[in-house]
Amino acid sequence: MQPDSIVHNAKIATNGVPSFVEAVAIKDGKISAVGHSDEILRQRGPATNVIDCGGRTVIPGLNDSHMHPIRGGLNYNMELRWDGVPSLADALRMLKSQAARTPAPQWVRVVGGWTEFQFAERRMPTLDEINAGSPDTPVFVLHLYDRALLNGAALRAVGYTKDTPPPPAGEIQRDRQGNPTGLLIAKPNAMILYATLAKGPKLSREDQMNSTRLFMRELNRFGITSVVDAGGGFQNYPDDYEIVRELHDRGEMTVRLAYNLFTQKPKHELGDFQSWTRMTKPGAGDDFYRVNGGGEMLVYSAADFEDFLEPRPEMPDSMEAELKSVVRHLAENRWPFRLHTTYEETITRALNVYEEVNREVPFDGLHWFFDHCETISDRNIERVKALGGGIAVQDRMAFQGEYFVDRYGAKQARRTPPIRRMLELGVPVGAGTDATRVSSYNPFVSLYWLITGRTIGGTALYNEDNRLERMEALRLYTVGSSWFSSEDGKKGSLLPGQLADLSVLSADYFSIPEDEIKRLESVLTIVGGKIVYANEPFAKLAPPALPVSPDWSPVKQYGGYCRAPSANAGANLHSAKAVRQSRSHIWHPRHLWDFGCDCFAF
Repeated sequence: MQPDSIVHNAKIATNGVPSFVEAVAIKDGKISAVGHSDEILRQRGPATNVIDCGGRTVIPGLNDSHMHPIRGGLNYNMELRWDGVPSLADALRMLKSQAARTPAPQWVRVVGGWTEFQFAERRMPTLDEINAGSPDTPVFVLHLYDRALLNGAALRAVGYTKDTPPPPAGEIQRDRQGNPTGLLIAKPNAMILYATLAKGPKLSREDQMNSTRLFMRELNRFGITSVVDAGGGFQNYPDDYEIVRELHDRGEMTVRLAYNLFTQKPKHELGDFQSWTRMTKPGAGDDFYRVNGGGEMLVYSAADFEDFLEPRPEMPDSMEAELKSVVRHLAENRWPFRLHTTYEETITRALNVYEEVNREVPFDGLHWFFDHCETISDRNIERVKALGGGIAVQDRMAFQGEYFVDRYGAKQARRTPPIRRMLELGVPVGAGTDATRVSSYNPFVSLYWLITGRTIGGTALYNEDNRLERMEALRLYTVGSSWFSSEDGKKGSLLPGQLADLSVLSADYFSIPEDEIKRLESVLTIVGGKIVYANEPFAKLAPPALPVSPDWSPVKQYGGYCRAPSANAGANLHSAKAVRQSRSHIWHPRHLWDFGCDCFAF
């Protein structure tokens, strides 16, 4: 049978045997053959689309095992992204410019994907700087799980005043007169941050459709072809899934989504899952859009949000009973499930529950897993293995490793998380980001972290024994992640019979200097044999450009992840000359960037 497409003259990593080939043939959305270029080219017919890669590196489509793209897509067009912006001065200029074009009652929202350690100045913005940049338009700036900064206009919009009572799980910082300053602090979790963000206006339905499509194309720009959506707070099923469902029905999705259902009602979690198990079932859907299971929030009493500026939170005594009722229900209904667990102490208590449930209702091959596991012990990794579970790891330490070292020390940070040990013990491991409100969605930042053990601020966290070789890291982001959506054997490799999802890279991932890994992009992304993103030198193959709505959207002016002016097809992003000044994490803005930030418009 003549293939629909042939990709050739390339260095193609198959994740199988042989490890590398020169060409692949694609038929009906799947890989039909692999081999030498001349061998595969002999199969072409008059209608075959032949793509000459000019010797470039091709990898299987990247698969983020833990991200929040449904929520991220609904909000993307409203967000001013500071991902990859090299200096605070650049970031504040962007904020001021965006505030001037944002109409009432909309806000300027900077929501995740950045950290103070990426900036040349090595510091957070101040409230005075944010108020000066936008005296009249509400501004909400979220930083990781630890804090949010609101200008005066935003405080007025959300109604926080001297008389506002203290929130139950956070702090509204106040001045000496008791008036809110604009700083919200997560203590012990981020509910005050997210509850405040939820008070802002939403996009119209049509703008949400456009926003979701643009966010998927942004993910395609980085070679992402699949994501396991971990749900999220204020992401209600099925209402907040209607946009992506309609895009799926219209054939306009360009990223494959397997989605988990995240409980929304503290103390009513079991009721949520009982309702959902009556409404749908795991696997419902198709290869582009399907139900994956329950979580990452199973019960609120087990949610140990990581905020390394604060002490480890203690889970309440009610955790075990509440968790057992939900896990037992999911196991009885053969629903895969995932649970957000940062700390060893929470993992131990959860495993006690899981082992008890397993004795009553055997898991027996059910794909269950923990997310994050920064401080998991060897003993608990062994317990996960014994129960047939997996661990999804994310690059959150790349964004806040400095905070962790300050609180727990460099020695503890060396195995946070202990990925090498997980692999040695044979536990399924998938890589991801936890984007968009904590880490950035850029997978190459995560791959850089896995390989070098460094934060984006340059701090070395891991010794060589907890760092991965490049092929190992790539496998975690492809084959490894496929297990977490029960699609192992279907995606993650470029081998006959598997889905034809691949990315042609801007530079050779396997040979470039380590520091350049985080600057990679895709120049051609294919999902199911269809080109969903193309840039120079493949720009002529690109799908039609998407408009951006509403007209004031930050995406129209800046795009998403910041790109350098001399991008060279996306390969050369920013490099810094900022130098760390002391081991106590006091940073001094003595070093300037040689260039400005040139973010791009779609």
